[in-house]
Amino acid sequence: MVNLTLYTVKAVVMLDSEGGRVLAKYFGQDYSSPKDQKAFEKGLYDKTKRAPHGEILLFDNQVVLYRFHEDVFFYIVGMPEENEAMLLVILNAFSDAVSMLLRHQISKRVILENLDLVVLALDETIDEGIVLETDPSAIVARVSKPRENLSDVPLSEQTLIQAYQTAKEKFGTALLK
Repeated sequence: MVNLTLYTVKAVVMLDSEGGRVLAKYFGQDYSSPKDQKAFEKGLYDKTKRAPHGEILLFDNQVVLYRFHEDVFFYIVGMPEENEAMLLVILNAFSDAVSMLLRHQISKRVILENLDLVVLALDETIDEGIVLETDPSAIVARVSKPRENLSDVPLSEQTLIQAYQTAKEKFGTALLK
């Protein structure tokens, strides 16, 4: 029987069309040094650059699923005994969430301009190799929550500027009454 674990993903990597790193997040100890990570990414890019429309391969004794959007490769890396269908669901969820967040303009330039949203989407999808969410709409909803009304936030939890703005608004409304 296979050893069951929640740790499904070993790495999520995004590379540009020339093999340069756009975003990478490694889970576990396999690629702990930056030198190991760069070597892995270079080999992965060299293996997939000729077939950008492929989806799955066995590389460095790991299952890798990937997708190419405009000028960016999305990679999900898992253990060799991991279920490929599950990894595909994770890849689809993350890439679809990024696509929705970036209004279907997935290019290196747009990703770098909105890197905060992309990293948040990744963190909402996978945490330490454990899959948290596979619904792209739910991921987008968590990442792009509307800003709270400052009057609903307790004064003790507001920053100095937020507290000043709240006091200014309340004072203004009190004067108008």
